[in-house]
Amino acid sequence: MGDFLTAIGDILSSEAAYTNALTFAVFLAFGATGEWVAERSGTLNVSLEAMLLAGAFAAAMGHDITGNELASLGFAMVAGFTVALVQAQMSHNLTANQFVVGLTLNILVLGLTSFLDSELDPGIAGRADHDRIPLLADIPLIGEALFDRSWLFHMIWVVIPVCGWLVYRTRWGLEVRSAGEDPQSGDVSGIDVNKRRRQSIYVAGLTSGAGGAYLMLATVGQFEDSLVGGRGFIAIAAVIFGGWTLRGTLAGCLLFGAVLSFRLSLPALGYELNGDFLASLPFVVTLLAMTIFAKRVRPPAALAQPFVRGLK
Repeated sequence: MGDFLTAIGDILSSEAAYTNALTFAVFLAFGATGEWVAERSGTLNVSLEAMLLAGAFAAAMGHDITGNELASLGFAMVAGFTVALVQAQMSHNLTANQFVVGLTLNILVLGLTSFLDSELDPGIAGRADHDRIPLLADIPLIGEALFDRSWLFHMIWVVIPVCGWLVYRTRWGLEVRSAGEDPQSGDVSGIDVNKRRRQSIYVAGLTSGAGGAYLMLATVGQFEDSLVGGRGFIAIAAVIFGGWTLRGTLAGCLLFGAVLSFRLSLPALGYELNGDFLASLPFVVTLLAMTIFAKRVRPPAALAQPFVRGLK
């Protein structure tokens, strides 16, 4: 017990642990914020993993072609949007099962990016340069984690308020929430329920594509098909953990980001634990969090339910 407490103390006093935690949390937030928009409309967007992975690969290809980070971001967002387009049309135009479509896209994109990576070999993009903010970056523990980052990291401060504003402060957001809570009543009042659901998935595709670009260009620098590694599902869990609220979703991203950082920080600080246990730890915590919180919060009433006009 004493060794465990010592390890916790070492992690809490390590600047690298805070940097890693925020790196993971921001990556999760890119996906989870868009997923939150989609789920508020009644869509269970299981293809989030595919959107993130497609964005990461497209960013690598974009950088290999143009050598420009902004152009690479554009490539990534188009790739994420493309996956979202397929998910949206299959789920809310052809009324295919949302869960099956999402899983199929995850498998398809994983295989496709693996094949294209071996054939096209986009090479090493390298990490984006950091923009250090004087004085603020010198704050103990959290200074470098927050204020010595690339511009791709700071994009999240735009994504979060824009998505919050869209959902809570616009007529479009009111219609999206209506589509997720009571689609029949929304339809009677003139809302095109399936159109709003498709549009909300497009938002998830754009934010997830940007998240893939952030992961590729700001943190890793070289594409591998295991790059996302199931973290898209952790982002979905963050939405559930947060009770389908934006603040709660971001809190979930911070929690799961800290757990992912814990996995990396222990070996770096010289503590030896079973590698398989550390690899599974984030998913174990995710399952525990969902078990504890899933029944204490209320999801959108029509979540994962297809809408067909005239049918309840």
